[in-house]
Amino acid sequence: METIWSPWRMEYIDNSEKTPGCVFCREVARKDGPDNLIVARGQHAFTILNRYPYTSGHLMVVPYSHLSNLEELDAATRAEIMEMATRAVDVLRAVYHPEGFNLGINLGSAAGAGIADHVHLHVVPRWTGDTNFMSTVSGTRVIPEDLPSTYARIRTAWER
Repeated sequence: METIWSPWRMEYIDNSEKTPGCVFCREVARKDGPDNLIVARGQHAFTILNRYPYTSGHLMVVPYSHLSNLEELDAATRAEIMEMATRAVDVLRAVYHPEGFNLGINLGSAAGAGIADHVHLHVVPRWTGDTNFMSTVSGTRVIPEDLPSTYARIRTAWER
């Protein structure tokens, strides 16, 4: 199989230095597009592609408020997070036709939160067999589509 070079692929591989600060707060301050991966904004929350997805279409719904726990969010924000998650499921069904979904919030690093100080909800499309020998044996995920392509497909469907 031929390896295809793309600027996104090299950035993904070479980006070993971590930028200080909250990635969500940093990305929400930027103009929306394939660089910040935000596909939709609401009044209290936004939906963004996961830069290191578990599967193609892996989205996160994130409140604008930089808070670490659900109980710190006001009711309007919690409600909008659920409405945006519902819309994300609808869009992902239309674009990728998954067989199921995982929706989840990891509160605290002990619970698996990679970004523990800014609560967010994961929306992960799933297919039978998507945990194959690559992830089981080598701990490697294979994503068949690059993020700019995923962004374009989801953003277009979200705007419909």
